[in-house]
Amino acid sequence: MAEFREISSIEEFEGILNESQLRKVFIFKHSTTCPISARAWVEVQEFIRESNNEVLVVMIKVIESRPTSNFVAEKMTVKHQSPQALLISQGQVLWHASHQTVTQTNLTKALEGQDLPFNLMS
Repeated sequence: MAEFREISSIEEFEGILNESQLRKVFIFKHSTTCPISARAWVEVQEFIRESNNEVLVVMIKVIESRPTSNFVAEKMTVKHQSPQALLISQGQVLWHASHQTVTQTNLTKALEGQDLPFNLMS
């Protein structure tokens, strides 16, 4: 089953990168003021409920935790988007998506290594 955690600091994110050495991690960058992000959050919650995989799902609220969100973009060399999902393993981004492409189906396919484009943008 998927595990969920919200983080707000750079130190917590660095701990998440360490955890990604042991298991895959989804980072979900969420804007609490955006309706598109609210829809994506519903999709992520559905993924968490339905997942049978040992995956960690981490939320970063981009407005409330802007320095952390910016650090993730810089550290992972993925342009900031919101909403945005990044699949990380062993400290590297395997896949990322943003806006309307953050769906339960796409998260599941990415985690299972199904053939999806590396960068799904709306």
